[in-house]
Amino acid sequence: MDVNAAVAAAAAIAGVLTGVIAMLAFRWSERDQKRPTRTSLHIDPVLPPGVDTVLSVLRSSAVVLDEADAVVKASSAAYALGLVRGGKLAVEPMLQMARDTRRDGEIRQVELDLPRRGTGRGEALAVSARVAPLGSRLVLLLVEDLTEARRIEAVRRDFVANVSHELKTPVGALSLLSEAVMDASDDPEAVQRFAGRMQIEATRLTNLVQELIDLSRVQNDDPLEDAEPIRVDELVAEAVDRCRHQAGTKQITMAAGGTADLHVWGNRGQLAAALGNLVENAVNYSPARTRVGIAARRISAPGGDMIELAVTDQGIGISEKDKERVFERFYRVDPARSRATGGTGLGLAIVKHVVASHGGEVTVWSAEGQGSTFTLRLPEAGAARDRASQHPDPDLDDEAGSSPESSPYEPLPAPEVLP
Repeated sequence: MDVNAAVAAAAAIAGVLTGVIAMLAFRWSERDQKRPTRTSLHIDPVLPPGVDTVLSVLRSSAVVLDEADAVVKASSAAYALGLVRGGKLAVEPMLQMARDTRRDGEIRQVELDLPRRGTGRGEALAVSARVAPLGSRLVLLLVEDLTEARRIEAVRRDFVANVSHELKTPVGALSLLSEAVMDASDDPEAVQRFAGRMQIEATRLTNLVQELIDLSRVQNDDPLEDAEPIRVDELVAEAVDRCRHQAGTKQITMAAGGTADLHVWGNRGQLAAALGNLVENAVNYSPARTRVGIAARRISAPGGDMIELAVTDQGIGISEKDKERVFERFYRVDPARSRATGGTGLGLAIVKHVVASHGGEVTVWSAEGQGSTFTLRLPEAGAARDRASQHPDPDLDDEAGSSPESSPYEPLPAPEVLP
């Protein structure tokens, strides 16, 4: 009995110990599962609901950083600008802004000039960066590219400055001449001389204002709203008639030729003004007893045939450095000669805008002392509507002129100088 009782007691104690051990093991296992591990300590940050959708539709470049300055989210534009490389924000000033904002929670904004990636030139990328906290752990960086806006603003600023200068010159001359007329009221010959000069300045002022109006019109109006098929022969005849008197005064021969019965599609008034400006420049910048030629032909081009109008003169020519800028507003190859001929520096700018708005292009060939050839290429009537709807914005290339090197067409041969 004593032995059996001892065995039963030992078995009961063993069972109790086994249960206790099992319970302790179970609780230890639960505790071990809840204990953070080295891997679980690093939890990937999660964007707040809706933020990902908002960032995907923003026009600005967006970058979201976590507390370790790692990139959690970045838009494709941020990669294109070179802001993010290797999962890190590559612009140190922006990274420092993000750290400061994470520390004190303040929103910061700054404009920076960044080196343009992938170019060997010293061009800078102008951006506006804004940093704000996003929740308690994340920081949001928004970057706006201001490069194009700054360039357009610079063009507008220069345009206003040039207009002011160009208007000031004839207005000032008229003021001085009017005073001279008053002082010479008892001298009929002096009054007549000063009055003649006043007429010249008034004409120059009128031409400048008119060309400013024309330039504004061709920039703002859609020439295809009033488009029609136009005979090239009629455009050439109108341009020749416009300059016949100036050419006769200088004994300049004007010759028109080329393929007959060609048609272009566009605004008659604008195309006539563009071709007339080229012919007028050819006459004004040519010496006496030379020749100005206007030739038209059809050429093949991708997307449809083009009509090419070439205006050739035997004038002073244009240097290589000036050829890159002749289509800029108010730029003059020879300012002194331009004043003598009444030029405003807007004629070629108008030509450039008119041709571009019609889906064409303008190029120039020139050699100093040999003359120049300005060539208009316009879509032939029929295919013109499709091409004109794809024309580039001339304002985006307003800082540089056209040249044969940038064109898929070969320039016309140099004009033969008459003896």
